[in-house]
Amino acid sequence: MSKARVALIGAGLRGQGYTEYALRHPDEMQVVAVADPNPNRREKMKRDHGIEADMLFDDWRALLARPKLADAVLVCTQDKMHYEPTMRALDAGYHVLLEKPMSPDPVECIAMGEKAKEAGLVFSICHVLRYTPFFGTLKRLLDEGRIGRLLSIQHNENVGYWHQAHSFVRGNWRNSAESSPMILAKSCHDMDILLWLAGADCVRVSSFGSLSHFKAEHAPEGAPERCTDGCPAAETCLYYAPKVYLGEDPGWLGAAISDDPSYEAREKALREGPYGRCVYRCDNDVVDHQVVNLEFEGGVTAAFTMTAFTNDVSRTLKLMGTEGEIRASMENDDIELIRFGAGARERIKTDAAGSAGQEGGHGGGDGGIVRDFVGLVRAGGKGKGLTAAEDAVQSHLMAFAAERSRIRGEVVRLASYRDRIVRERAART
Repeated sequence: MSKARVALIGAGLRGQGYTEYALRHPDEMQVVAVADPNPNRREKMKRDHGIEADMLFDDWRALLARPKLADAVLVCTQDKMHYEPTMRALDAGYHVLLEKPMSPDPVECIAMGEKAKEAGLVFSICHVLRYTPFFGTLKRLLDEGRIGRLLSIQHNENVGYWHQAHSFVRGNWRNSAESSPMILAKSCHDMDILLWLAGADCVRVSSFGSLSHFKAEHAPEGAPERCTDGCPAAETCLYYAPKVYLGEDPGWLGAAISDDPSYEAREKALREGPYGRCVYRCDNDVVDHQVVNLEFEGGVTAAFTMTAFTNDVSRTLKLMGTEGEIRASMENDDIELIRFGAGARERIKTDAAGSAGQEGGHGGGDGGIVRDFVGLVRAGGKGKGLTAAEDAVQSHLMAFAAERSRIRGEVVRLASYRDRIVRERAART
């Protein structure tokens, strides 16, 4: 079986992370082209993957204007830049792996779902949690009936105070008009997982939440617009930018603010870029805490909480059935099964997903989804993955419905909401 030849559109942290699979498994995948407006990122991809100079593009349009040069395209641009390159790539005959969310526009999500049915190509969305051994084990336990019939789910996404400040106050996903609302940008993973675990269509959605803390009224007295302008709270503020980004090893946070990892480059980025701003004086508007209630066909209910105000970045769940319950923590790789009346509690080991499935971020999900996608491409595009685009539309609509409910204070019936979006799509065409 020949290796899958792929082109990358958008060489940020996510795109670079997915294409690392080719470095670990060169017999399965080869990156042959990249499109990104940042020359440093193009050069890094060239060095890492041995890409020919004439296969480096500063615009995805130039890449897709060429005769078909790969088997598949990975689209890892910013949220609002997903739709057009994805549709163009499918029209050109490429298999597509698309970073989540599909689009911040529900009409575009519907259109991509329909395109997925028509194209006859592999078209997967990066809902990577389905590919983790942790969530795969939970799904297996439910399917085996280990707690009887599932009736209730409690699911917490603990964002982490520092992660919220980096990505959703200072960072690319801080403003819903520029990117996506929080429930879509951060938690479409979780809407997808809840839909998967429930095993039934979503019927109704309600939601509450707000931006409560990261606002000007909570700024320390005398705090300037930028941390680098002599903040009097430098010693005490949790979010003082030099403390966060100028340490000896800031990890991926440092890579996010500057392609050059040197201290001087990071310091310049703080003085001039968005990550040096006071977290209480940014143009952010996405919520810092939100709850979503969901009802599924068959009577399963779910309560989801997303909050910035946690120490750790983690996901924790409780699954409650007619014969038992499961308590689980993803980051601790801890699954506890309790059978009613049985007395003893059982610690469950997560399913082994193969070495590739354990690779990459998100608990091994990043490696798992690329392995699955590459396997489908190498097999000639037969079959579809766990997160096929035509199926991912519903979880996106759940997120859109939750935001509508939060803003309007109404319970949203998903079928009616989808019908409204379909009518809007027809009106646009």
